[in-house]
Amino acid sequence: MKTYAIVLASGIAQRFNPSGPQLKQFAKVAGRTLLEHVIDLFEHSEGIDEIFVVITPGYRGAAETILKGGAYKKVSRLLEGGATRRESSRIGISAIPEEEAQVVIHDCARPLLSGRIVRDCLEALKNYDAVDVAIPTADTIIRVNAGGFIEEIPERSHLMRGQTPQCFKLSLIRRAHELAASDETYTDDCGLVVRHKLAPVFVVAGERANIKVTWPEDLHLADKFFQLRSMDELPENDQALDRLRDKVIVVFGGTSGIGERIVQQASEQGAVCIPLSRRTGCNIADYAQVQAALATAAQQHGHIDAIINSTGILRIGKLAARELEDILEELRVNYIGAIHISRAAISYLRETRGSLILFTSSSYTRGRALYAPYSSAKAGIVNLVQALAEELYDEGIRVNALNPARTATPMRYAAFGEEEPATLLSPQEVARTTLLTLVSGITGQVIDVGNEEKMVPMP
Repeated sequence: MKTYAIVLASGIAQRFNPSGPQLKQFAKVAGRTLLEHVIDLFEHSEGIDEIFVVITPGYRGAAETILKGGAYKKVSRLLEGGATRRESSRIGISAIPEEEAQVVIHDCARPLLSGRIVRDCLEALKNYDAVDVAIPTADTIIRVNAGGFIEEIPERSHLMRGQTPQCFKLSLIRRAHELAASDETYTDDCGLVVRHKLAPVFVVAGERANIKVTWPEDLHLADKFFQLRSMDELPENDQALDRLRDKVIVVFGGTSGIGERIVQQASEQGAVCIPLSRRTGCNIADYAQVQAALATAAQQHGHIDAIINSTGILRIGKLAARELEDILEELRVNYIGAIHISRAAISYLRETRGSLILFTSSSYTRGRALYAPYSSAKAGIVNLVQALAEELYDEGIRVNALNPARTATPMRYAAFGEEEPATLLSPQEVARTTLLTLVSGITGQVIDVGNEEKMVPMP
């Protein structure tokens, strides 16, 4: 029996963007549109045979642009939706040619659906004709009457919050829509089955991360969930570092601190490493020097698989008390240098579908007194990484940011003096996570390095 995934991407998103034309299914988070995240999940789900996408009328061209290139082999139908979610669901269901099949109906507004949920739903369909996904409610639910007063407080232990996907035997959900043709009481498919008492609906455990993007601020929450998920997607052990063998890796800042440890560890795994810094005659504040260094590396080794920039300088002082040229020099190294490296790297990484890693700092989340240029530059690095990940996604270039907590490096000691070693990360630990990121498939993410004990507020 075939299994179809129907992706409902046909809403008009009035709550998401009431004053503008952008539909949330085309909004980007973690470098890709919500629609791409959802389709990609089903594309790589072994139990899904075909994908139908139900799109908002008038936006077929935008969807076709996303689907171009044949990356999604399972997408077989692109349908225009109806005026309501239920109508769009009916359109998707009606397009299935078989008399019987399994149907997985999912809202495009939930881009964080996991493979585990899909697998559990398909397993449950072996025993039940209707399956829903839900999580326990953490809030007290109240029923309010027309006058605005509490009428009832249901027992919370029996209440759950519904999610999607909702999954069915095709004949059952078709029958539910036939019976509900003139009934607007229920908008979701499981509600139709329950209302007409067609079958018991089994509930599969959902996940808190499987949020629905409804309001603009939900994109920020979704982005953070994607970041946390990326940490989980890093290889669990160092065996994955075997993939570094024979890779050509250029490391800017590779002669000291974290960069030196990256070169050491990658070389131990059989990689060919080219450490660059001012000591080797490459100042990343000078674009011509960056270009020349990469050209030499590519000429000597034939190609470049990865480029890492761990270069940085940190100078302490109130903005008004510092010399302007000193401030500009710091920005040229910490931010403009990253621009230089990124721009020069693209042509080489395009050939190898390689990876670019830039270093940010825990200070990017909030400006720190006494080093405003450093904090603001590191915030700029995060935005640079996110933007480049989107720009370069179709070219197969992965771009990520490493965000280490306070680390025992010469730069750190020069700025703050000697500190309690137990409060600092080791450069070796940061280097290891950097290389695990390098061999992973993630892109557009900020990879946090450091445990709770060590991630104490910076002075």
